[in-house]
Amino acid sequence: MGGYGSGRRGHKQKAEYLKSLDVNRLHREGCLSPGRRGHWVWSRDGQETGRIDYQAAERHFVLDYKVRIYGGNWESITQSIPLTYADCHYGGTRPYFMCNGIINGRHCLRRVGKVFAGGRYFLCRHCYNVAYSSQSEPRYDRMLRRANKLRTALGGEPGSANWVAHKPKGMWQRSYQQKRLEIEWCENQADCLFLSKFAHLLSEKEREMFF
Repeated sequence: MGGYGSGRRGHKQKAEYLKSLDVNRLHREGCLSPGRRGHWVWSRDGQETGRIDYQAAERHFVLDYKVRIYGGNWESITQSIPLTYADCHYGGTRPYFMCNGIINGRHCLRRVGKVFAGGRYFLCRHCYNVAYSSQSEPRYDRMLRRANKLRTALGGEPGSANWVAHKPKGMWQRSYQQKRLEIEWCENQADCLFLSKFAHLLSEKEREMFF
């Protein structure tokens, strides 16, 4: 059956290599205000890599662009993506896209913050089977990346060989201690996961030492 994104792709596409639209960023820049028209530009290293025209309507964000699939002819596309709003805990509302993909005859209608140009239309990552590169990392690498992110947030250097930075000025002591404990936990988890995965390469004596 036809429709937006009809027929799910069999392989995972990487989010980092696809053009996408972030509804929160569009909202911050005023692009969702009814009647607003303009064009959205993507760039990398200061160089423009693409642009599309848009128009904001009441509860819809309308895109006008051209696309070429698998080296075929250029097609003109007009896609209207529904918008919905949810109340925030501290007042105000937050916008979301309602994915209007149709996969194998079924409407998606997921409430999402980002849509991707994984094919002819802009759809959510579920419709296009999109994954982030970090999702394919071994879990011990994810633990180390999380620990390093916390280390640098405290003003220190990444890597367990470095000391955790002193408490930044203005940070609560309790918050600082929580971050230190989380860094230690992540790095311990990474060590255990790494050793478990490669335990078969260790000698019996080495296994007794570590486990």
